[in-house]
Amino acid sequence: MRQVEDMSGVRRHTSPEAVKRYQDMRFGMFVHWGLYAMIGHGEWVMHTEQIPVEEYEKLPPRFNPIQFSADEWARLMVDTGQQYMVITSKHHDGFCLFDSELTDYKITNTPFRRDPIAELAEAFDRHGLKLGFYHSLLDWHHPDYRSDWSAYVTYYQGQVKELCTRYGDISMMWFDGFWPDHEPPADYFVEGGPWDLAGTYDLIHELQPDALIGNNHHISPLKGEDFQMYEQDLPGENSAGFNTGSVGKLPLESCLTINKNWGYAPDDYEHKSTSDLIRFLIECIGRDSNLLLNVGPTPMGNIQPEHSARMRGIGTWVKAHAESIYGTRSGPLPKQDWGYTVHNPETGKYFLHILSWPGDELSLDIGNKSSARLLADGKEIPVRQEAGRLILALPDKAPDGVDTVVVLD
Repeated sequence: MRQVEDMSGVRRHTSPEAVKRYQDMRFGMFVHWGLYAMIGHGEWVMHTEQIPVEEYEKLPPRFNPIQFSADEWARLMVDTGQQYMVITSKHHDGFCLFDSELTDYKITNTPFRRDPIAELAEAFDRHGLKLGFYHSLLDWHHPDYRSDWSAYVTYYQGQVKELCTRYGDISMMWFDGFWPDHEPPADYFVEGGPWDLAGTYDLIHELQPDALIGNNHHISPLKGEDFQMYEQDLPGENSAGFNTGSVGKLPLESCLTINKNWGYAPDDYEHKSTSDLIRFLIECIGRDSNLLLNVGPTPMGNIQPEHSARMRGIGTWVKAHAESIYGTRSGPLPKQDWGYTVHNPETGKYFLHILSWPGDELSLDIGNKSSARLLADGKEIPVRQEAGRLILALPDKAPDGVDTVVVLD
C-alpha cells in the first residue's frame, strides 16, 4: 500500500478566475478511448483478462479508427450542453493517444497515424470548448515502471510536460492510478517509490497557470490539487465503495458512466435512461458539483449510438433550462425532500429543481423573493408571503416529470 506523499513543498495553485470558469461550466464529457476498445471488454481488460504485454502489443498494428472526427465529437458536446472534455491521453495499459516523443507506443505509430488530441484541440477552439487530459500514473507497458522507478517518474513527468506545451490552453489534468487506501494486485501494480506529485503539480501550474489539477486517489484532496472528484458517486456519498465520504472546500466533480463500463463494451446493455442522467446532473449541481459524463468510443472512433442518443436527449432538456445550470452555485437552502435550490451569484436569481413533486403548495424559508415562474415556458406561479416564508401555489401535477424548474425573482 502506497504512502501519501509529503506535499508541503507545493508552491502553486491555479487562479481563482480559472476555478470560477470551471465551476461555471458545470457539465463535461469524459472519454475513455484506446487499444482496449478493440477488445470491447472495458478499459481494464489487460489486467482483468491477464493479457501479457507481448500479446497486447499486437493491437497497435490493427488500430485504425478512420471514422474518428473531432468536429463530430465537438458538435455532440455542443448538442449535449457540455462545455469541456477530459480524455485519456494515456490509460493504465500505457498506450498513448497523442504523439509523444518519449515513446513509440502511441497512436501515431498505428495505421491511423493521426494525433486525435491535436485535432480535438483545433476543433474545440472553433466550437468554444475546453480540453483537459486524464493521464494514468500507472503504466503496465513501460519497462521502467517495474525496473527503474526514478526513470519512470522522469518519463511520466516528461509526458505531462508534452501535454502542457503542445495543445494550447488546457482546462485540467486529471490523474488516476494512485490509491493509498487500497491494496492492489501486485502483478500489475508495483510498489515503486514516490510519484513526486508535488513536482508534477508545480510543473503543470507553471506551464498552464489556469489548468486545474485533480487526482482520483479516493482520499481527501492533497495540497496542490484544485478540485475534489468522486467516481460513480455524488459528493458526500460512497455508494461505489471506494470514495471518501468527506466533502472539502475545493470545487467538486462527479464522474459517471452511461452504462457500467468506462471503455467500450458493446455487450454492456445496462444503459442509464436519459431521465436518470438528467436527474443525476441536477443532483450534482444541487450539491455544487460539476458532472463529467463518460463515453467509450468504438474502435472505429464513433460514439455509441445508444450513448449519443441519450446525450442529445440531455441536451434538449439542458438548453431549455440552461439558466438554472451554468454559472450557478448551490443554495440558499440545503437539500430538500423535493429537490434542490441553486442560485446565480451574478444575477441574484434562485432556481428550484423540483425532482419529487411536493403537492399543490410549497413553503420556503426564503423571504426576499416576490415572484415565481416556470423556467421552461415562463408561466407565472402564484406566491404569497406568510410568517416570513414564501408560499408557492403549485399545479396538482408536475409540469415536467424529470425535473420541474421554478425561477424565483
